[in-house]
Amino acid sequence: MISTAGQPREVDGSGRGDVAGKVPRSLRIAAAVGWRLLVLVAVAWVLWQIFSLLYGEVMSVAVAALLAALMSPAVRWLVRRGLNRTLATTVVLVGGLAALGAVLAVVINTLVAGLAGLSDQLVASFEQIHIWLIRGPLSLSQQELDQVFQQLSEALRIDRGGLPTTALATTGTLLRFLAGVLLGLFTLFFFLRDGDSIWRFLVRVTMPRAIRFRVRTAGEDGFTTLVAYIRATAAVAFMDAAMIGIGATALGVPLPFVLAVLVFLGAFVPYIGGVVTGSLAVLVALAANGVITALILLAVVVCVMQLEGHVLQPLLLGHAVRLHPLAVVLSVTAGFTLAGVGGAVLAVPLVATANTVIRALHEQARTPPEHGGNGHHQP
Repeated sequence: MISTAGQPREVDGSGRGDVAGKVPRSLRIAAAVGWRLLVLVAVAWVLWQIFSLLYGEVMSVAVAALLAALMSPAVRWLVRRGLNRTLATTVVLVGGLAALGAVLAVVINTLVAGLAGLSDQLVASFEQIHIWLIRGPLSLSQQELDQVFQQLSEALRIDRGGLPTTALATTGTLLRFLAGVLLGLFTLFFFLRDGDSIWRFLVRVTMPRAIRFRVRTAGEDGFTTLVAYIRATAAVAFMDAAMIGIGATALGVPLPFVLAVLVFLGAFVPYIGGVVTGSLAVLVALAANGVITALILLAVVVCVMQLEGHVLQPLLLGHAVRLHPLAVVLSVTAGFTLAGVGGAVLAVPLVATANTVIRALHEQARTPPEHGGNGHHQP
């Protein structure tokens, strides 16, 4: 082929004379996907930087969303009974805070009352461990034990010169924590009172008109999943705490109520949290009551975890969270790695809600619009 300038022009097999035609189609697709992935990575990096700067605020709002999912059914129940929505929100919020305060008061009083007796038991247990380390299979010498204890003492020694700096840092952390608590309570109140209108406003100002209805209904489905997840998780956590607490009480383990509360809180991290807090209960039993009691309580914890994994979670969470156990474990691990304990708690509800929203949007995309041409369907 001769160009207009009189020079020969190369062409590819498809008859196109451009350079792009010579690039293999697979390479062009890979390049197109690659630059889009780079854009997504850049956006994710910017979002992560923003999250790092506003970690406390984001966690406060996220916890408020979880608590709103837990308390919103009570608010709706009071509103259906004729109570003003603001008053219903106030009643539920004040009642929840009162219940939390009562639980904390019982935990603190029980902990303070039991520490005296527990300390004596711990001292006796440590003496037994000390004797076992010398006379047992390890046959450690007193000098070796003294070196270990000296190293531990040096590791735990407080730098008195740095106490003012530490005190200032602690004060700043406490102030940030209190600010986060106030922000969470403020956000929780308005989530409970105006959650529906806030969501509709966000959809209206951020989404194109053609997809507003789909996004709004998908978000409502996601919040329904979040409500079901929180309620089912709370039920599973209560059953775990009750069974392990009853086992610890029957075995005479110190502070059974405190251990039960820790198990209840730990159960909000699926699979992992219950194992960690259950292991803590076993360690307390080992230190205070000996090996036999610890082994029995370990058997109780294992049975409870098996019951949770094979009966309670599939029965109560099966319809609320349609996630594979591997996805749950990976979500918890990633959340803990990126955002600590708070990330581990929030990971599974976030993934479950996102899964429901994506499923809802996908199903709506496959569903033909209702007659009338407006593209909306009745929920």
